Amino acid sequence: MSTPATPLFPSALARTRSHALRGLASLAVPRSVLVTRGPRRADPPRVALTFDDGPDGTTARYLDVLARHGVRATFFFVGQQAEAAPDLVAACAREGHEIGGHGWSHESFAAMPAARLADELERTDRLLPRTPGRRPLVRPPWGALSASALLAAAIGGFTTVLWSCDSDDCRTRDAEVVLRRVEPRRVGPGGIVLMHEQQPWTLEALPRAVVAFRDAGYELVTVSELFERT
Repeated sequence: MSTPATPLFPSALARTRSHALRGLASLAVPRSVLVTRGPRRADPPRVALTFDDGPDGTTARYLDVLARHGVRATFFFVGQQAEAAPDLVAACAREGHEIGGHGWSHESFAAMPAARLADELERTDRLLPRTPGRRPLVRPPWGALSASALLAAAIGGFTTVLWSCDSDDCRTRDAEVVLRRVEPRRVGPGGIVLMHEQQPWTLEALPRAVVAFRDAGYELVTVSELFERT
């Protein structure tokens, strides 16, 4: 991931404000504007694995793991990194994964003027493959969101995707910790799981996480697929 202009994690106060907004928005905002999890009732139950901060030198390894297990996931790519690695973007799409934007510069959406955010979203989206009939997806770095950022994304035609389960893989280097955080009983039907690229411990945990979900009867799908066939 390119070095962000903002700190690695927003301040505690900023996170608290963002979480409060997300909680309120998830109750009142249409699904086309904001998604935090999928439907709980589906047969079989479904979960979406999502990966932030690519593409980079580890992306191919993530794709290999998912291909070996026959799993489709959703990747949120940073625009300037996607521009530098179009082959990885193409490979991800070719293998059936869904790709959303993660901003052009990996700076906080909540701290960005609306006009600049709109430009970042559009610049990134131009590099990513579109699926006919589906709205393009975007995820704010760190989940940092504001009312104006959410509105700017919606006006641009994007669905903002957050998550219902954080693997905490940015706060540990232990694959066992990641596995405990994404246990099927913790995630639940319709869950959207936040994970990241660039991390060996996440790669180590990923195959076992996939097996655990399948053993528990879950189907692993993309974010958009969570809302299909329900």
